[in-house]
Amino acid sequence: MLSKNKCIVLSKLKYRDYDLIVRCYTSERGLVSYILRGVLKSKKSQAKTIYFQPLSQLFIEENYKANQSLQTISEVKPTYIFKTLHTNIFKSAIVMFLSEILAQVLKEEEQNSDLYSYMETAFQYLDSENNFSNFHLLFLLKLTRYLGFQPENLNLEYPYFNLESGVFENVNNGIYSVSGENLVLLKQLLGINFDALDTIKISSEYRQSFLKMLLYYFELHLDGFKKPKSLQVLNEVFH
Repeated sequence: MLSKNKCIVLSKLKYRDYDLIVRCYTSERGLVSYILRGVLKSKKSQAKTIYFQPLSQLFIEENYKANQSLQTISEVKPTYIFKTLHTNIFKSAIVMFLSEILAQVLKEEEQNSDLYSYMETAFQYLDSENNFSNFHLLFLLKLTRYLGFQPENLNLEYPYFNLESGVFENVNNGIYSVSGENLVLLKQLLGINFDALDTIKISSEYRQSFLKMLLYYFELHLDGFKKPKSLQVLNEVFH
């Protein structure tokens, strides 16, 4: 069935000699994998691969067959042309990191318009902004809403946050309890949108500490979640 769809590229993998397998999150079907046959065979066909950079936003015509694990694309064009996302070294590090996480955590092969709209808008915001060093922290925190384990935004006056239960508490529950600077930043981020990120001023060490905590939160709530390989590059770039 020939149909039209919008998608955000999560990953691509060379397959055989001349093919690519591209995993995308689509506006109509959620997670879909596409095979691009012969796209690496010549310089002319290789030019098409530029469309499939991580987090690129595309409009596609697809030949969708429900019983196939790999779909095919008959036409592709960008829905939004990024100006800095893939050329700015700092933004590129964020792109590598977030695309690796998204490729790992997005598994549903069904429509989720709210999640698609969230990612689409967030990455366009990142492309246009100059103050973005904490973007990935807020993006991941807001992503938890769509993955089903958003921190409960109640009892913010309590001095601890329980990573296992996702709630603020009045007592320390050991290894799962967050306090101190990470707790302060968590409360700040829970109360803002992306356009207020420039009000958050933290050191690189503080940023890395909070991200480490946030990734542990993902590990506790997502079976099989692993820290991204690109984490080291991200930390080095923003050190």
